[in-house]
Amino acid sequence: MSDQTGMDLMEKVLESAQAQADRRAVPAVSKADLNQLFSTLEVDVVRLTECVVSPGFALAIAPTDLPGIHYSLGGTGRLVIGNAPAIDLPPHTLFVTPPKTAYKIEVEGAYGGRAALRTIESQRLPPRTGEFRRLVAGEGDPQALLICGYFHAVYGSSVDLFSTMISPIVESFERDERLDHKLQAALDELISQEVGSGAMSAALMKQVLVTVLRRSLRSNELWAERFSLLSDPNIARAFATMIAKPGAAHSVESLASTAGLSRSAFMNRFSDTFGESPMAFLRQVRMRHAATLLKANRLSIDQIASAVGYTNRSSFSRVFRSSFDIDPLDYRARNRPTAEE
Repeated sequence: MSDQTGMDLMEKVLESAQAQADRRAVPAVSKADLNQLFSTLEVDVVRLTECVVSPGFALAIAPTDLPGIHYSLGGTGRLVIGNAPAIDLPPHTLFVTPPKTAYKIEVEGAYGGRAALRTIESQRLPPRTGEFRRLVAGEGDPQALLICGYFHAVYGSSVDLFSTMISPIVESFERDERLDHKLQAALDELISQEVGSGAMSAALMKQVLVTVLRRSLRSNELWAERFSLLSDPNIARAFATMIAKPGAAHSVESLASTAGLSRSAFMNRFSDTFGESPMAFLRQVRMRHAATLLKANRLSIDQIASAVGYTNRSSFSRVFRSSFDIDPLDYRARNRPTAEE
């Protein structure tokens, strides 16, 4: 065999291997890496409290530098995060709110709707580990009851899992998953102020966050991707850029520059982390964002195509169909909210 023939054969083998990698539909993260992620997750509970709101009242919580966690124990109401639309609060729904974001817990009264709500401003206290203060808005029987708090979670003592959040995580859980019991136990530990209560509350909060991490592995929501970053801060930077600006004119070169790596090192490390090439992964990010915009039903197809980085509607529609096996217009019609919703 000549040297040239051998080189041609090797090139074909490499191309075949790359083609197989590019055909992977879901970012692959090894079980060993996931176990390492869970085992090295460090959690500090900065504050936990009960939030109780009666009909006709709103409880306003000032922003902090940390992400918030809110679990609806019972009743009904709404959570309003920043200027975003209100989110219903059915029991056993967990919310993680971005850092530096104010929010309100609202319960409408019998008359006047939201305009008639009486807002109670929660006094903003310096966060102190172990602090407990029940936050009550209103009089009489409460309609909304939540456990609320702030936490700090890092992977490998360096990668903050939630520092780059720009939108809330909203996940519904079953009663038998017992997240309410874990959070209530963590709260009780902080109230007790017994020896080791801080460590116990942190361990319980870690159980809650690991449950969220497990959910992320099978979730189709965009937020789930942040937990695949594992131990590579350089790749995390490029990933954060993709998520924050899915419609930007990204290229392998621009993303490698963001990551502070050479092109070849970036390609190799990104593929090692996510199981596929950067541009294939970016295509998934863009299509998931497009699906969210289609469900919201506020932008035209042309506007959505532009928002996710396509200058040509037909090109966008072709890629969307290859991702979801359905045309964007049909996807919008299928996912349009009903009158009851």
